[in-house]
Amino acid sequence: MTGPTDNDTPPAFPFPRTCPYRLPAEYNGLRESGPVSKVTLPTGKPAWILTRYDDVRKALLDPHLSSDRADPNFPMLVELARSDKDSTLSLAGMDAPEHTRARRAVVGEFTFRRMEALRPRVQEIVDECVDAMLAGPNPADLVKAMSFPVPSLVICELLGVSVADRDFFEDRTSRMLSMTLPPLTRQQAFFDLQTYLDELVTAKEKVPGDDLLSRQIAKGRKDRAYDHDALVDLAFLLLTAGHDTTGNMISLGMLALMETPELRARITGDPGSTPQVVEELLRYFTITDIITTRVAKENVEIGGQTIRAGEGVFALGGSANHDPDVFENPGELDVDRGARQHLAFGHGPHQCLGQSLARMELEIVYDTLLRRIPGLRPAVPAEDLPLKNDAAIFGLHELPVTW
Repeated sequence: MTGPTDNDTPPAFPFPRTCPYRLPAEYNGLRESGPVSKVTLPTGKPAWILTRYDDVRKALLDPHLSSDRADPNFPMLVELARSDKDSTLSLAGMDAPEHTRARRAVVGEFTFRRMEALRPRVQEIVDECVDAMLAGPNPADLVKAMSFPVPSLVICELLGVSVADRDFFEDRTSRMLSMTLPPLTRQQAFFDLQTYLDELVTAKEKVPGDDLLSRQIAKGRKDRAYDHDALVDLAFLLLTAGHDTTGNMISLGMLALMETPELRARITGDPGSTPQVVEELLRYFTITDIITTRVAKENVEIGGQTIRAGEGVFALGGSANHDPDVFENPGELDVDRGARQHLAFGHGPHQCLGQSLARMELEIVYDTLLRRIPGLRPAVPAEDLPLKNDAAIFGLHELPVTW
């Protein structure tokens, strides 16, 4: 079946989550009755959503479904100023062959070897945040104490940004990603971040350091292919993608670990099992469910439905990661299921460049918090936690904890 006909009014999308542990209830029904369905975006425009694992994977591999955010038909959850749309956000908004060349130029910054070299510094950052939390008030907000400081400081480390600017980054990033703030507020946050990063790249062109941006400048100049604006876009992508996503996974993952004794025991009893726990938590929560977006450049058939040229598509990774045809009892946290085929980091040419860094940060945070604060527990019931349904990336606005 293919969902609503042209005579039906497509339902409003996105569907909000009502519980930290559950994806929207609508997904289960759509996978059965309308896996490729039309919806109405907050902008009033129509788009398609894909809810089955196989369809999502197929879409993310199809070269006829474009990531080009400058395309006037690219589906947006909120109206943006034209100048916002014009930014390709570097890799995220490119198609092959430009995307292939640009990704190849930076992929060496995220090799397993380079990430392992960064591990001691990430551990220091996490320990410093734990020290500060233990020295502060009890209860504490884990979001403010850990979830956002850690990835923010790590990204600052990678890009060579002064840690004094951390609060600026957190504030502007949260404003820009909000789906409820006025467009002008979001636009100003976007411009603030872009202006800062433009000035940062300019400074590193004059006085390079030992950081990702400086290395990209040197490499581009050596190859006679240096592009200042492209590097600003790349810095913008790394900042926003690596900051909000990891932060929200720290919060939700720790909530599950605190409230699931067998998961906590798994990590504390065998720290070597932490990577396996992380994979299942990534699959289970899939916080980037609605950001894998494409526009059809020509007619494409997916799941028996023709998606016509110019139509927008949301490939719902969360729904795919809870497809019972692929993951048995998907609503349960099962560390032993072996969930490495999950789509939490996307799939295909645009699969998350920084996934090794994200995994490392999550492993270190979960291990360290459970080891250093064995009595850590939520200070309020899960049903009372404020859900972040007002942003493109799901999470928690606050996570009060005590010990």
